Amino acid sequence: MVIITKDEQKSNFRKEDTITVSIYVDADACPVKEEILKVAYRHGTKVFLVSNQWMRIDAGPLVEKIVVPEGADAADDWIADKIGKNDIAITADIPLAKRCLEKDAVAIGPTGRLFSADNIGMALAMRELNAHLRETGESKGYNASFTKSDRSNFLQELEKQITTLKQ
Repeated sequence: MVIITKDEQKSNFRKEDTITVSIYVDADACPVKEEILKVAYRHGTKVFLVSNQWMRIDAGPLVEKIVVPEGADAADDWIADKIGKNDIAITADIPLAKRCLEKDAVAIGPTGRLFSADNIGMALAMRELNAHLRETGESKGYNASFTKSDRSNFLQELEKQITTLKQ
């Protein structure tokens, strides 16, 4: 049995062995942009804030603001085109989350909901059902307000996913 000390592990660790993680944010209506930036800077993670309009936000050197042309899915298309394995998408848009999962990326909603292959089908079905209920007048379509608990859940999940991906 060979025992490797922490010092030996560090000396055998090569920069090219590190996993690069980037965060792609569907930023137009994202309520957790500041939280994303705090976590990203703590981990030295690149962030792409993708929106249909210019955002007034202090971002810093790790953040790239992407303004896409007007269009229903322009930001979604940009994110889905660029995201890859070991990247993280932050979005409330369930179809975009599905597209990101199909590219082996992680998708997290702004309330901390982690989308996965196991739950994305149900999330899409519920989205369709709710849209139908709004169209028929059965539902007014009110969204629950964003809470401190949602913000806390989001921070915990983002931290967990970045830590897991970088291992």
